[in-house]
Amino acid sequence: MTRLLAELSGPATRTVLGPDSVLVVPTGAMEHHGPHLPLITDALIAESVATAAVQRAAEAGLDVWQLPTLTYTKSDEHSWASGTVWVSWDTLMSTLVDIGRSVAATPARRLVFLNGHGGNTAVLGVALREIRRLHGLLTFSMPAGVQVAGAGGEHEPDEHGLGIHAGYGETSLVLHLRPDLVDLAQARRSVPEHIGALTHLGFNGTTAQFGWLSDDFGPDGVIGDPTGATADAGAVLFDASVRRAVDVLTEIAAFTHAGPGA
Repeated sequence: MTRLLAELSGPATRTVLGPDSVLVVPTGAMEHHGPHLPLITDALIAESVATAAVQRAAEAGLDVWQLPTLTYTKSDEHSWASGTVWVSWDTLMSTLVDIGRSVAATPARRLVFLNGHGGNTAVLGVALREIRRLHGLLTFSMPAGVQVAGAGGEHEPDEHGLGIHAGYGETSLVLHLRPDLVDLAQARRSVPEHIGALTHLGFNGTTAQFGWLSDDFGPDGVIGDPTGATADAGAVLFDASVRRAVDVLTEIAAFTHAGPGA
């Protein structure tokens, strides 16, 4: 049986879905990823991980379904670059809440956004509560790809923890998924090493963050080093991404706000 909900008829959704069904929406972007990666990078990774994870989770007995990928999202950090197609934060917020409203009209009561684009993260966090409050769904978001910065190992660049966009991990994933879309001859290193030397300011998980546009760090809009990327490394990252997604979906399927005995 297909696990792509859009391939079913409307009446069929009332037959196959129930209150324990988990609906997964991959969220990506159509945005500049330097001269070596396609605009569709984030959506490609999110959809590929979602498809593999939903299938594997269903085979393990979970009642999980995949909705079409949301591709036009909040990518204004790349708005300076030709080819980026983005919507404002409030348009994305309204879209996410409207998706929640639509899901609430089905028997399903669990909605997951599997996100492949960092620019969506803050909006998704707010949307989860809005959908919960307005439409009563159990709402969740989770990252799509496992993307580690290159640590300087054998045949691996040292990105000083800053490979966050079009760098080693992301490029390796696309080399694994769609090598025909990657032009490594155009790949160039752009690592803001001075930021990596700071104690409190940074991108992810640091004490303080800062507003930025992708061309703040170089004209290619790359933040990382894609030059050492390989399809083999991408395969390892993809497998880890799918395994993590299945683990998260397993917890989501059993999640309740009330504790034992409540």
